[in-house]
Formats: sequence, structure tokens, C-alpha cells
Amino acid sequence: MATTKINHPDLLDLDSFTGATVFPKGTTAERPVSPEAGYIRFNTTDNVMETYDGTEWLILDTAPLPTTADYLVIAGGGGGGTYNGGGGGAGGYRTSYGTSGANSSAETNLTLTASTQYTIIVGAGGVGSTGQATSGANSSFDSIISIGGGAAGANAGTGRVPGLDGGSGGGGGGETVSSGSSGTASQGLGGGSGAGSPGYPGGGGGGASVIGANASTTIAGNGGNGIASSITSASITRAGGGGGGTRVGGYTAGTGGTGGGGDGDNSGTIGQNGGTNTGSGGGGAGGNAQVGGNGGAGVVILRLPTYLYTGTTTGAPTVTTDGSDTILTYTTSGTYTA
Repeated sequence: MATTKINHPDLLDLDSFTGATVFPKGTTAERPVSPEAGYIRFNTTDNVMETYDGTEWLILDTAPLPTTADYLVIAGGGGGGTYNGGGGGAGGYRTSYGTSGANSSAETNLTLTASTQYTIIVGAGGVGSTGQATSGANSSFDSIISIGGGAAGANAGTGRVPGLDGGSGGGGGGETVSSGSSGTASQGLGGGSGAGSPGYPGGGGGGASVIGANASTTIAGNGGNGIASSITSASITRAGGGGGGTRVGGYTAGTGGTGGGGDGDNSGTIGQNGGTNTGSGGGGAGGNAQVGGNGGAGVVILRLPTYLYTGTTTGAPTVTTDGSDTILTYTTSGTYTA
């Protein structure tokens, strides 16, 4: 028996991704006299789709889908100390995508509300100094706040100064200012202690995954290592602590922790800066009145399903894709509107 294919523009083609169908439509007064439960029509009086539930006509409302976003938020790293100074601590490290700071579990991702603008702040790195170095600035994405890395201790020309607490703690200076500083729970780890004669080396700054190393009397402490994240698809390590500095004369400076930590100095010049947008600490300086390295600025990275990505941003984030997800990397402050 021959068959005939019915082809009419008002019929729904279930194999089509671009087609549409027409439902019955009319004014409120033109509703069916004896409707049955399940009827659907377009009401031209109110310009809404409506359905009959067996008792009354109800509006078929629509709501935007919620957006679930993963994040990596790293604060600015602390500045390195001067004159046998310690290394700066790494900025706080918080993420919902893999291991978070201080080797803690991944945090819960965020559900974003449609049409809401979210502020992203990227913290600057702390400044190395011939006096008291400064700590890094906080970074944040909505309620997720990472604490800036602690400044390192030092033996400054104006007096001995302590290391400061932070996302990860700054390393202690040599001589009598020896104690390392503390990190913040689930964000980073503490700095190492400085040591005394003959080298007076500084301690290493704390990193996201490893405590800054204590100095011996001849070897400065290494910075603590950072943490690797694949939120951008490539595995990248960030948030290493700065290495401690030590005096000239055959003594060994500390090396920066993996992830961008600045190396310390033992040649009477300056400590190395922390890596750009890694949130790593600056290295300590060796000589009197020499400047410690600056901490690296932080970074904020968002990852969300591409079909929910709105493209509405400020701050010029770098936008890439990985499979079905879109990734936004903010190296300066900006916004994202869901």
C-alpha cells in the first residue's frame, strides 16, 4: 500500500533543529467553551502561552537557567624583605576546580543569578622595600575572597621588621627577627624562620601547598611550592612562596617555590619578583639597604558551560574554550554579567 508524507508548515518536524509549530491562538474571550486538562493555546489578549489544568487556565511562564560557575581566585603575593630578608608569602588560593589552598578539598562552585553583574577584583602584588615590605592585596569573585600574601620579615636600615600573616605567611628575616608568619586556613601555609650567625639568612615564604623552609645559619629557606590547576585545560602551577635572602660571602640564598616564587639574593643586590599573575611571593634581598622582590599580582579564572555564557564582561578577560566550557581569565579587575 502506498504511503503519502504530509508536509505542512504548521506541523512539527521532530527531526528539525530550526523548525517551529503553531499552537491555537486567540483572545481570552475565545478560549474553548469546554476545555480539557492539557489544552495549550496562545492568549493574544495577554500575549502569553497558557494551559488548562482541568480547573483553570494557567500561564506557561519561563525562567532563565541558572549558571553554575567554577572558579580559581588567587590573591597578590607578598613583597620580599631586605637585608637578609625572608621571602614573601604567596597569595591565598581558593578554587572549586581541584585542590584548594593548604592542600584542602575543592570548594563548592557558585550558582549565578541571571542578569546579575558580578564583580571580579584581582589583587596587586606586595612591594619589596628597604624598610617594611607590603603584603599582597586580596582578590575576589562575589563571596569568594582570597587573602593577600604576607610580607616578609627583614633587617631594615630603620630597624628590624617582622614578617606578616597572609594568605600564605611571609618568611622571617635573619638575625633576631626569626619567626615565620602564618597562612590562612584553606588558602595557604606559613613562612619559614630566619637564622643567625654567620650568614643571617631569611626564611622562605609560605606557598599554597608547602610551608616555607626554615633557614640554617648558612643557607636561606626556600619558598613553599604552589598548586597546579587545570581549570584552563592546561595544568599550571601558581602561588609559590619567595626564597629567603642572605648576606654576601659564600652563603646560599633560597630559591622560590614552584609556581612563580621569586628567588632570594646573596650578592648584595635585589630579590627576584614573583611571577606575573601567579600570586607568588617576592624573593628576599641579601645586602644592607637592598630591595626585596615584589610579589606577583593575583588572577581570577571562571569556568562555565558555553551554552550559558552571556559574553557580557568588563575588564577585558581572556576568553577561551575547553570542550563544552568557556573559560574567562581576569588579570585585571572587571565584571561578569550572568
